[in-house]
Amino acid sequence: MKTILITGGAGFIGSNLVEYLVEKYPNKHFINLDLLTYAGNLENLESIENATNYTFIKGNICNRTLVESIFAKYKIEGVMHLAAESHVDNSITNPDVFIETNVKGTFTLLDVAYKFWMEKPFTYKKAFENSRFLHVSTDEVYGTLGKTGLFTEQTPYAPNSPYSASKASSDMIVRSYFHTYGMNTVITNCSNNYGPKQHDEKLIPTVIRKALSGEIIPIYGDGSNIRDWLYVLDHCKGIDLVFQKGINGEVYNIGGKNEQNNNYIAQKICELLDGIQPLEKGSYKDQINYVEDRAGHDFRYAIDASKIENNLGWQAAENFDSGILKTVEWYFKKYKF
Repeated sequence: MKTILITGGAGFIGSNLVEYLVEKYPNKHFINLDLLTYAGNLENLESIENATNYTFIKGNICNRTLVESIFAKYKIEGVMHLAAESHVDNSITNPDVFIETNVKGTFTLLDVAYKFWMEKPFTYKKAFENSRFLHVSTDEVYGTLGKTGLFTEQTPYAPNSPYSASKASSDMIVRSYFHTYGMNTVITNCSNNYGPKQHDEKLIPTVIRKALSGEIIPIYGDGSNIRDWLYVLDHCKGIDLVFQKGINGEVYNIGGKNEQNNNYIAQKICELLDGIQPLEKGSYKDQINYVEDRAGHDFRYAIDASKIENNLGWQAAENFDSGILKTVEWYFKKYKF
């Protein structure tokens, strides 16, 4: 049975991915390595916690001894690396944690994989010829866009926050292991994910939670900042496709083609909640309030996903209207209002 290591599998995207893969590939064994920081939650994985092809290990990707022991014990043949510190606000106040996890952690995983899978540069050991390292990154490494244009795989890197700088650094380390050692690597850069199991600190869960609890709904600046929103399950299917069929050394951008500004997001959620649980008076929109903008807040992100669409046949199944309805309904049940 082929064994694949998934890092960060108790987080938002990771838990959705693990659940999807464990159910889709019963003949593959998935090892989930997660430190269970504030952003990781094993409740996200209750549906598959007893699956025979799934194993959870609590641990830090920076712990080289632990990572080496996992590779040796389970004969890891593939890595899907999602573990990362990812909240921009936190990177502004505590950038050192982001450098440690996102840069050193990625290096540790890569280097252990290289030494376990390969005899020397460009020479794989027998039984590991098809081993692959997939690194999940973000569109934030490209910086910010004006009112027009899209990020492509050729867009120069221009990260603007400690978070995006740490992810850009990790991308470059992955790239170097392909070019220097001939390691089988692929990188995905995704747009903003949304959907079930996202941490409460993120925009969409925050709007839903604050609205239902009768609190002020905080929106940065004037709410005009634009993101390309990607439903998390669509992203997971894209990751799987790149892992299975992507070309060695290539980068694939995964985006939802759903550009919306923060004002629209907040108002749309409030409209849906008005229908699900109407207030006695007024609308949830009345709770929207504008707060001081985030330092270095990028204006717009948007991804050109034509490479993964044309070369690998990926398509997003959800548009924003269908995805946000599923998301609001999921959080409504979670918060039990």
